[in-house]
Amino acid sequence: MKVVPLAAESLGVRSMATYVEVGKTGVLLDPGAALAPTRFNLPPADEEWEALRRANDRIAAYAARAGIVFISHYHEEHFLHEPAAYAGRWVLAKDPRRMIAGPQGRRASELWRGIGATARVEAADGRAHDGLDLSFRVSPPLPHGAEGTTLGYVVAITLVDRAEDFRFVFAGDVQGPLSAVATAYLIRERPHLLYLSGPPTYLEKQLGPAVIDRAIDNLRRIIDATGCRVIMDHYALRDADAAERFRALWEDGGVVTAAGHLGLRDSALEARRHVLWAAQRKPAAKMEWPRAIVSRKPGRYARGGTLQ
Repeated sequence: MKVVPLAAESLGVRSMATYVEVGKTGVLLDPGAALAPTRFNLPPADEEWEALRRANDRIAAYAARAGIVFISHYHEEHFLHEPAAYAGRWVLAKDPRRMIAGPQGRRASELWRGIGATARVEAADGRAHDGLDLSFRVSPPLPHGAEGTTLGYVVAITLVDRAEDFRFVFAGDVQGPLSAVATAYLIRERPHLLYLSGPPTYLEKQLGPAVIDRAIDNLRRIIDATGCRVIMDHYALRDADAAERFRALWEDGGVVTAAGHLGLRDSALEARRHVLWAAQRKPAAKMEWPRAIVSRKPGRYARGGTLQ
């Protein structure tokens, strides 16, 4: 099984886009990328726009190789708006009618209408499939963070390489996990490799240290119970102090960022936006925020998950 993170906070953008290859089957997970419109009261710096362009190029290149597309939920950085990216593919997406919050319902309806004529689109929640090379099963809806969150629900997917008896679990925005329900589910899936969103420590002043500590303890429980390796990124890398706050997790090498999984140095640009802007002109008072569109220019991403 090949697991290739395509875009992530540690690669400079908000995303968890990942490509998985098992035998002749390619699976594209949460194929979106975005930038925070504002951080430190600043718009994205030039380096962030360039990182977004590169991320979209990689996603476009790997979308052409994927036969299956999985969408865990409908926050902007987790799916593509462009219908052509889904044409001819089997799309498994969070059920747009069940346990979905606020604007996500509208985005989901628009996406399903836009791609329904050219793609095979099905609700992912609780779905299971057994193939010759690849089997998968999708979770029921899990909290996007803690129980009772207003951010809605996500679905996780377990991809099983039958030849290697290897289980990869992609858990999206479980944020740590903060939820005891999500923690129990991930332990039950017994992953060999787990990719999840880390705790949102950049919001620790609002949430309180106890919330973040609970998420870290839950991740430790998963690791202790399953012995899995972990890719932790997304929310956790929005904090400039992530290296220190998660030192106990990083130190033994069993937990890495998406960049670390690829053998690259972290480049968490959003967390350093104020530093990036210090070297640029003062930002314009008003800027137009274009919707990110996937480029058709092929990316240069190697099959083994390293840049060429």
